[in-house]
Amino acid sequence: MANQFSNRVYGCAIIKSVNSNYNADFSGQPRKLPNGTVYATDKALKYSVRNYWKNALNENVFYFKSLTESMSPRSLDETYEKHFGKFQNTDKAKLRLEVLKNVLSCLDVRLFGGTYAGKTNISIHGTCQITHGVNRFGENVIYSEQIMSPFRNSNEGSAESTMTTLGSQSKLEEGHYVHHFSINPKNITDDVARVGAAGLTDEDIAKLKEGLRKGATYYDSAAKSGTENELLLWIQLKANSKLVIPSLVELVDVTKERKIDLQKVKNLLAEPHIASEVEKIELYFNKEITSVINEPQNCQFIEL
Repeated sequence: MANQFSNRVYGCAIIKSVNSNYNADFSGQPRKLPNGTVYATDKALKYSVRNYWKNALNENVFYFKSLTESMSPRSLDETYEKHFGKFQNTDKAKLRLEVLKNVLSCLDVRLFGGTYAGKTNISIHGTCQITHGVNRFGENVIYSEQIMSPFRNSNEGSAESTMTTLGSQSKLEEGHYVHHFSINPKNITDDVARVGAAGLTDEDIAKLKEGLRKGATYYDSAAKSGTENELLLWIQLKANSKLVIPSLVELVDVTKERKIDLQKVKNLLAEPHIASEVEKIELYFNKEITSVINEPQNCQFIEL
């Protein structure tokens, strides 16, 4: 039986995006805050991690788009039946427990949680919570370029019906998105006990770390070419620690020389009431590509 993971964790994952579009809005533009700063939703990072688990590790991932034989997206209940077969219970209470137990067998549900609103309704508070990623590089330069389709306009009433169509794509010149995350295994304790499912394990955590280190780089589409995992900071607290660490997003700076400056994080972790609660600090990045300054004390470096 796999060892249960019980420590709470805080940290941040940094995604570098150069001449790329890490997370577009529905107009195709990189997302921007009202002040013009480029950001990405937590869903963008979670998608890259889920995609990595599914396609690189062959994990059973539940909240992921799939198509029927007629190439239409499956509904939630259809996705459930694809993974677990037909629903076994008609009693409402037993059906909720059946669905809860089955979806908790999926790695993405144990970590990210999810809401099931189909044949029954349940909500699972995931053990890993991720914030929006904010570009901490000083510039937010977005540019657009026209692209040509090889096909003509199919609207016969248009004056351009005999011409190929034009489109456009938008990209960010350079960005370094910082996502804060926290892990609390107790978030699913009650659900696990309720159905006798497995809780969060050391193996789950190893796969989460791998996804946060490699998922964005692995997902190499045309729009996201140039978007890569840059750094992962992992701050693991001692067993039974009640410490709460604030968001690290505003504490990470990226200089004009493209160096990741962790001085503010270092200062925070050096405070006695925090340092005494920390079991270990791991810092993952590629020294040949990424320059990091002012790393936290007693930090273990691991190649990304």
